[in-house]
Amino acid sequence: MTDLATPPTATDRTAASLLACMTLEEKLAQLVGLWTGAGADGEVVAPLQDDMLGEQPPEFHEFAEHGLGHLTRMYGTRPVDPAVGARALRESQRWLATETRLGIPAIAHEEILTGVCAWQATTFPTPLAWGASFDAALVQQVGEAIGESCRALGVHQGLAPVLDVVRDARWGRCEECIGEDPYLVGSIGTSYVRGVQAGGTVATVKHLVGYSGSRGGRNLAPTHAGRREVRDVLLVPFEMAIRDGGVRSAMHAYTDVDGVPAAADADLLTGLVRDEWGFDGTLVADYFGVAFLHSLHGVAADLADAAGQALAAGVDIELPTGHAYLAPLRDAVTDGRVPEQLVDRAVLRVLRQKEELGLLDADYVDRLDAADGVPDLDPAAHRALAARLAEESVVLLANDGTLPLAPATRVAVVGPNADRAEAMFGCYSFVNHVLDRHPDVPAGLEVATVAGALAEHLAVTTAPGCGVDGDDRSGFAEAVALAAASDVAVVVVGDQAGLFGRGTVGEGCDRDDLELPGVQRALVEEVLATGTPVVMVLLTGRAYAVGWALESCAAVVQAFFPGEEGGRAVAGVLTGRVNPSGRLPVSMPTSAGAQPYSYLHAPLAGRSPVSNLDPTPALPFGHGLSYTDFDHHDLVASAEVPTDGVLTVQVSVTNTGERAGTEVVQLYGRDIVASVTRPVAQLLGYARVELDPGRSATVRLRVPTTRLAFSDRHLRRVVEPGEVELWVGSSGERLVETRVELVGEVHHVTGDDPRWTEVETETETTT
Repeated sequence: MTDLATPPTATDRTAASLLACMTLEEKLAQLVGLWTGAGADGEVVAPLQDDMLGEQPPEFHEFAEHGLGHLTRMYGTRPVDPAVGARALRESQRWLATETRLGIPAIAHEEILTGVCAWQATTFPTPLAWGASFDAALVQQVGEAIGESCRALGVHQGLAPVLDVVRDARWGRCEECIGEDPYLVGSIGTSYVRGVQAGGTVATVKHLVGYSGSRGGRNLAPTHAGRREVRDVLLVPFEMAIRDGGVRSAMHAYTDVDGVPAAADADLLTGLVRDEWGFDGTLVADYFGVAFLHSLHGVAADLADAAGQALAAGVDIELPTGHAYLAPLRDAVTDGRVPEQLVDRAVLRVLRQKEELGLLDADYVDRLDAADGVPDLDPAAHRALAARLAEESVVLLANDGTLPLAPATRVAVVGPNADRAEAMFGCYSFVNHVLDRHPDVPAGLEVATVAGALAEHLAVTTAPGCGVDGDDRSGFAEAVALAAASDVAVVVVGDQAGLFGRGTVGEGCDRDDLELPGVQRALVEEVLATGTPVVMVLLTGRAYAVGWALESCAAVVQAFFPGEEGGRAVAGVLTGRVNPSGRLPVSMPTSAGAQPYSYLHAPLAGRSPVSNLDPTPALPFGHGLSYTDFDHHDLVASAEVPTDGVLTVQVSVTNTGERAGTEVVQLYGRDIVASVTRPVAQLLGYARVELDPGRSATVRLRVPTTRLAFSDRHLRRVVEPGEVELWVGSSGERLVETRVELVGEVHHVTGDDPRWTEVETETETTT
């Protein structure tokens, strides 16, 4: 038997051998992070950070004397030159490897939602833009690029993607989400996971579960969702990422669902995620989430109780630092309140992940010594990916023919987001996450604004008119005058992303209405009054209630925080260089009063003759226009399919316009009669199809019947026999439709059943 005081030799260092010789203090050290840079200069990038951390960050060598599980955000907390940050990270890792008794390096983690959150690193479009692209393959390439940057910086784990399904446009964190359809979220999010993890970086899916369903659209509010909604909508993307994407880490949500906080929910984190889905990675706490069981949720008497509940539920690692899993948990284990076996279970998972990452290798220190500096974090290849994703994600909502703009057009580009680089980025971009507290530090990126990008092609004048928020109208006159003297007015409105009230959207920046912030609508209306055709461009992190603009503006363009190449992407759509192909990943609401809303609603949640209120959105999920026209025809599907089989659906699409374009073919279905109420529409599959004028494509989709599965009255996930409506279109609109009969016995879905729709496209010349 191994002597507890004798560490294994360098060649015998495995997770099991290390665990066998650990003291309790060394075990607990592996279950916590250390955030050395937080709070020292007033940066606030986590909820209640000041209350939790105080003014003085812990000293590294003292905190980590017994080892360390995670190093928290060494790049994304304050402006740090990447080379300096990488050197500091290597020094910390070398100290852990050579100066602690067991010599175990830490896992370094960082936010990676729109690129690695580090100064001067490529900032890609926000996840709502991923959803708008309907391009999972491209998002996977973006994930690979982000994983590559992580490895260059010595970062092992990224805290993304967010797989919360959007339920309420008022919620500030909509911009971090992919969309309101669980299959779209799951397929694109899983592709991102595969990309990030392709080269050895650990992705972290979050937030398990229900965070996006918080009451009133308020951040960190309770969620009251039925078990069927949780299982059939909110959990679907996580199941896909775990079972199909092989994600290696997951993060619990802050919220409580029907009174049970996720961080203490053993049925969720262990019973479902581990035992049923087979997840064998690490489960990390959202920042301060373990302590919140005591301080916010009130389900734990003290930090020791909170630690015991979270550990028993399945939370392996307390982040960002150790409030509950150090002294409080040590005391609880020592006096018998928490079994040490629970500690061992978590430590073994952490050590196995470090083993997978190569942190236990005998040559780890040699590899550290060989590393020197960092490469360019914003290389041309990454910028090209950012540009392509931005272009594919821009959604043309309305157009009376004014777009694309003619080459000789005189354009007034006005509005608060017309000439602001910050308007391109979400709240987890380095620019808006960190640099808003450091106004003297440059962005470190070359970013073209909409006005700047348009000025490269057209005669442009510009003025802001007003701020993003506030009631100052003193700039209206200048903006209106410029519009009146121009052929077209491009009014660029929308959001400023920020944290905890420092923006109009983002974490802790929720809304109680869905009007454009501040006096932006009034500015648009005054420009409209000039008679000059108005193209309204939305740079936002959520869908706003802009039905009025769809009726009064010549054109409306939506871009969801399109990243560092977003200005050129929007300008490309406006000038016609880019034929728009983005589609709405969320419904465009008519008002805040219709929230929460999802196109996946039951019949009673739609327009009804027994209510005077109509929740129908101004534009549906999946909507998006092009500068060419597409015809859908010859929809064919098998007449009968076994309940445990595959629906084979085929449809032809023809570009009947005069220029090349990309159609997003969307297949929807509806279970006409079921044992529980089912949605009036459900996305079953999608495909991007690029077609030259006069060309056609035959799109074949093999849809497993499990895409129609749901939880029955006994909460068993099943596919029932019966008739199913199918239709294809460029949104939920039924362009061509048919019916299929599912036959046989009720099929009880298992983990071996397929969850993905396979797509095959064959292009042919139209005769």
